[in-house]
Amino acid sequence: MRVDKPIGSLLLLWPTLWALWLASDGFPSVKHFLIFFLGVFLMRSAGCVINDYADRNIDGNVARTSQRPLAVRLVTEREALILFVVLALLAFVLVLMLNQLSVILSFVALAIATIYPFMKRITYFPQVVLGMAFSMAIPMAFAAVQDQIPQTAWLLYVANLLWVLAYDTLYGMVDKKDDLKIGVKSTAIFFGEADLHITAIIQTMFLFGLLLVGGKFGLNYFFYMGIFVASILIGWQIYSCRKHDPEACFRAFLNNNWVGLVIFCGIVLAQLTAD
Repeated sequence: MRVDKPIGSLLLLWPTLWALWLASDGFPSVKHFLIFFLGVFLMRSAGCVINDYADRNIDGNVARTSQRPLAVRLVTEREALILFVVLALLAFVLVLMLNQLSVILSFVALAIATIYPFMKRITYFPQVVLGMAFSMAIPMAFAAVQDQIPQTAWLLYVANLLWVLAYDTLYGMVDKKDDLKIGVKSTAIFFGEADLHITAIIQTMFLFGLLLVGGKFGLNYFFYMGIFVASILIGWQIYSCRKHDPEACFRAFLNNNWVGLVIFCGIVLAQLTAD
């Protein structure tokens, strides 16, 4: 479940909170906040379990994942699948407290999260599928709060998908040598020597998408200050990865937690100071 490594939960949490605050035009209800907060933890944990199940025969060949529980047979495949089902059911119980549209979207979210781990075997773009999964909380938040999904929600969805694609490419650069040996596919491999340049372009598209989001929601200068700080953080990420050192790439990946935080702070401050 990677409870000891919360970065995945945080990267899933921030866009969820962006969407909740924007959909609510301010602070969401305690009910919605708790449901989505707990849902993020449960679904990220479920995603980690099914990911390890899918990679159970290859994780042992990758330095970073060689000690994962299934790779070293600390747990059985059956135990992993039972845990995945339990986590998914607990998340579904939370969704049942929301409206019908949210329930329908939850099935889509679960389907995408389940197929993602297997995509690295058939496509060089599993990061796109991960982006789709990590962005599903956005339309779900709008559905829960407004009982509809406005076009602006999909704009935020696409922007976040680009962000996930970029930071997970940095993550893929950490395992690039091992993945090439065992035949696992990723955008980091597909982009080749241009991986960092293309990642920078994708990050720029993400930031531009956020500018459009700010305009559509009428957010003030605090939000744009958040984007400015995020752009500095992203610039540092790209610069620090210039030598393609795996440890530097991993630190750059982790740094995206702060990107999500400053954007969230920008949204909250913009709404608090709105006319």
